[in-house]
Amino acid sequence: MSPKTSKSSVKGRRGTLTPGRIAVLVLAVLALIFIFENTRPTKIRLLIPEVTVPLWTALLAMGVVGALCGAHFVYFRKRRR
Repeated sequence: MSPKTSKSSVKGRRGTLTPGRIAVLVLAVLALIFIFENTRPTKIRLLIPEVTVPLWTALLAMGVVGALCGAHFVYFRKRRR
């Protein structure tokens, strides 16, 4: 193989910290700090029932739901290609 057709490409590395990954990590840490700073009870109504839960629980649950939705769309977008 010539040096031009070498299989060692920068594009294939997965372990590097890119600026995008660092930004996502920083945003995730900030979101967790925000979630765990808000601890007082709050009333939540979903359709009919009303429940009282700590605000951090509701925020964390919505964060998980958002992450799952995002992962779902990314998975099926990659699968279509």
